[in-house]
Amino acid sequence: MKVDERLQKQIDFILEIDKEKNIFRQTHLTNHGRNENDSEHAWHMAVMAYLLKEYSNEEIDIGKVMIMCLLHDIVEIDAGDTYAYDEENKKSQKAREETAKNRIYSILPQDQCQELKALFEEFEACQSPEAKFARAMDNFQPLLLNNSNGGSDWTEHKVSFEKVMGRQSGTKKGSQKLFELTNQILNDNLEKGSLYKEN
Repeated sequence: MKVDERLQKQIDFILEIDKEKNIFRQTHLTNHGRNENDSEHAWHMAVMAYLLKEYSNEEIDIGKVMIMCLLHDIVEIDAGDTYAYDEENKKSQKAREETAKNRIYSILPQDQCQELKALFEEFEACQSPEAKFARAMDNFQPLLLNNSNGGSDWTEHKVSFEKVMGRQSGTKKGSQKLFELTNQILNDNLEKGSLYKEN
């Protein structure tokens, strides 16, 4: 059967993003399981966003938030995962992800390419209510997994309380309620020694 050009491009993109399942993160699954992959992280974020939408600081289009969650790490197919506390790799992260964004989304028909690139850019800019809440999910999801494992990823990477709090403080832009829980979780981990104070 001959497939028209538009549908073929969409199928090509669908198969390309399957590669996201091969990008592994530093965060481990619950019960000290294996490292999670990017697609698992994105799926988990999208479900969390739907379940926790009542805690958004502002009115949001939850469908848009969920699509942002599902798309936000597709660039890592080319750019690789940059660990949140790897300061050296973070220096080149933006450039690597920009190149990846242009290659991967260009597989799609032009209108969908522009639409999905715009959603990725909106997520990155973190200005709209939807982007702020999606970013809160991006922070809160690994925090929950790590806390469920006794903070072992923070311990393994020798991450300080200040570094984790610096990253997690962005959660309050999307959800004050979830930031209050984040604060409690981080202080609990500091108390039990999974995190340490720099001074």
